[in-house]
Amino acid sequence: MRLNELTIKDAHEGLKKKQFSAVELTKAVLSEIKKKEKTIRAYITVTEQEALDGARKVDQLITDNQPLGPLSGIPVAVKDVISTQGVETSAGSKILEGYIPPYDATVVQKLREQNVVIIGKTNCDEFAMGSSTENSAYQKTKNPHDTTRVPGGSSGGSAAAVAAHECLLSLGSDTGGSIRQPAALCGVVGLKPTYGRVSRYGLIAMASSLDTIGPIAKTVEDAALALTLIAGHDPLDATTRNVPVPDYTKKLRDGIVGVRVGVPREYFGQGLNTDVRKMVERAIKQLEEQGAKVVEISLPYQEYALAVYYIIVPSEISANMARFDGVRYGKDRAHFGDEVKRRIMLGTYTLSSGYYDQYYNKAAKVRALIKRDFDEAFRKVDVIIGPTSPSVAWKFGEKTDNPLEMYLSDIYTITANLVGIPGISIPCGQVQGLPVGLQIMGPHFGEEKVLQIAYAYEQTTK
Repeated sequence: MRLNELTIKDAHEGLKKKQFSAVELTKAVLSEIKKKEKTIRAYITVTEQEALDGARKVDQLITDNQPLGPLSGIPVAVKDVISTQGVETSAGSKILEGYIPPYDATVVQKLREQNVVIIGKTNCDEFAMGSSTENSAYQKTKNPHDTTRVPGGSSGGSAAAVAAHECLLSLGSDTGGSIRQPAALCGVVGLKPTYGRVSRYGLIAMASSLDTIGPIAKTVEDAALALTLIAGHDPLDATTRNVPVPDYTKKLRDGIVGVRVGVPREYFGQGLNTDVRKMVERAIKQLEEQGAKVVEISLPYQEYALAVYYIIVPSEISANMARFDGVRYGKDRAHFGDEVKRRIMLGTYTLSSGYYDQYYNKAAKVRALIKRDFDEAFRKVDVIIGPTSPSVAWKFGEKTDNPLEMYLSDIYTITANLVGIPGISIPCGQVQGLPVGLQIMGPHFGEEKVLQIAYAYEQTTK
């Protein structure tokens, strides 16, 4: 196996045993980027010199017999909506082209403290608004499994970079499925933590009550390692909770005998691709064979989730985008892309006088009812399981002329953001050579159980 194809765990062991150096590992990743980027186009910026400098620093630590953290020397990519000091952060938009943040996001600072090698900034839909990475102002990222198809979005660059072995780990952001859905379409692991588990400080905001930062990795264990290091209370982000951070790798191997797995009937109705459904049902059967207890549940307000999401999110977008006025932040607003303009106008309308109660206020009430559905479900089950995406990756241009059809691709992921609970997508098979994602959601701060079940399933598919 080539160095860039290693998991974090295996790369860490190799570095500790001096089987290869951090520079060799970093050069292997950079070489893969140079070989594939003309096709895949996962990166907006590649920080080659900074990466090699960071790798040399780690090699010196190894030479000096200094302790090596689990992510030390590991080449990591960062979504371009997450601030990186001294490295351009454009949010996939021409309005921020050339913007160099004077500070690191808290998650990036935590990675740097671990001596992680930051390899570059990954492509994304403009300001994270999209489900296919076709809304980037710079380029279209291709799905490594079939370059005629999208990688999903908005963290499409982050998912494609991991799937193409152009990094060992990436960070994405998830407002309605933007980590889990591209992870599903690219056949990798994507973890959205509980809202308030990971600091949002330094994340360019889209919808502040739903945005989360999380890892995209090759394995569940790698995702657990990454979450352990980036999670925690942050005084710079008032929405983070001061809850102890466990070592998320400790309980991965505890098994799932007796674990109650909830399967919502609403997730298996109209709109779900027949072949995707078969793959997900097969995965649920495998969990049952490992000792899990499968329980059919109902989430009655699921049918309103999409409507609620596309009232609340554009409303928060219209408030957050107001700062980009061409005076304090960014260039002239004419540089906004069509999807950003669409959501700003929709949000401004729903917040306007005479319509606030009719739309936003009503959506906020239904959001509370959706949360109640999940609260009641988690009294009966430990996790909720289902498809991540209703289909496999679609071809470029297939949904760009129909925004509503594009929005429907997030139908199974948006509720976790509306409710603030954790969710993970893991590969559960392929349909016509394209990956299918299995989604596992848990109660607030239930990441340990979610990862444990994901790991147990992953072991059956090795």
